[in-house]
Amino acid sequence: MPMKTDRKANRLIHEKSPYLLQHANNPVDWFPWSDEAFEKAKA
Repeated sequence: MPMKTDRKANRLIHEKSPYLLQHANNPVDWFPWSDEAFEKAKA
C-alpha cells in the first residue's frame, strides 16, 4: 500500500528526468543542477 503524504513537491517537480521526478516529493529541499543551486550554496 502506498504511503499517503501531505508533502509539497520540491523544485524537482519541474524536471524532465524520470530519476529526478521520483524524488520530487521527498522531504528534502533538493535543487536541480542550476545557477540557483550554486547561489544558495554560496549564501
